Amino acid sequence: MTPVSEGLLFGVAGIPHSCPEDSSLKAVELVRQVGLEALELEFVQGLKMGQETAGRIKQAARLQRVKLSAHAPYFINLNAEDRGKRMQSQDLLLNSLRLAALAGATDLVFHAGYYGTKSPEESYKDIKNTLKEILSIARSERIPVRLRLETMGKRKQFGSLDEVLSLCRELYGLLPCFDFAHIFAREGRVNSYRDFLQVFRKAERKLGRSALKDAHIHISGVKYNQTGELKHLDLDDSEFRYDDWLQALADAGVSGTVICESPSLEDDALRLKNLYHNLKEKRIDSGLSE
Repeated sequence: MTPVSEGLLFGVAGIPHSCPEDSSLKAVELVRQVGLEALELEFVQGLKMGQETAGRIKQAARLQRVKLSAHAPYFINLNAEDRGKRMQSQDLLLNSLRLAALAGATDLVFHAGYYGTKSPEESYKDIKNTLKEILSIARSERIPVRLRLETMGKRKQFGSLDEVLSLCRELYGLLPCFDFAHIFAREGRVNSYRDFLQVFRKAERKLGRSALKDAHIHISGVKYNQTGELKHLDLDDSEFRYDDWLQALADAGVSGTVICESPSLEDDALRLKNLYHNLKEKRIDSGLSE
């Protein structure tokens, strides 16, 4: 796996728009050229990457010192009412972990599924049992990839902040992926410096300081309604207060990886990186650095 650096690494989800080819391998090289340090490989439409390509991506990431993560297919549903579909989702998540390992990713982000006709409590119990089995198999195979449960933006999806934190606390080896656009869209709030700081403090209380020292975060603008998230937006096209979010990020002493999912990808990612480092420099100048 690619070594983890201190502080925050900024990157994008998928192939940057400025990449001359629709190629994850080329994207790894371009990420460094544009001034970023991380890339999330997108398996969201299925596991289409071959083993040879995965190996080449791993080597390129090591050479370029790019931190790799991956995102499992969207159609995983560990809470499906049909047992066959649940088993297929379990196999797909395991195979995603295996492919992520071949590609040199340190983390695999996934969506757990939908409530469907089940209550949130029933869904929690069933998803927990399935994930417990998946994590056990991953450990037995010594897959060196951390499984990260994402906070979800639609209210019909399993994955509120409290659900994610509670499940990560109960299951050894399960870690959170904090998607702040999703948290905002799902609640219709959590959009101020105080709100963002409370999210970080709650994570620290539930999971310990390590949850903030090695965090994995998704960020973008977002369009939403009463049902939650509708689509991602560029930061300046959204109500999301990313300046307040960056300040909370710095003040909470968060380290790890920030993956930008805005439609503009690298443009917003670089903006966030530059704004964040400006904040850190001001903290140093004022004597507030850790």
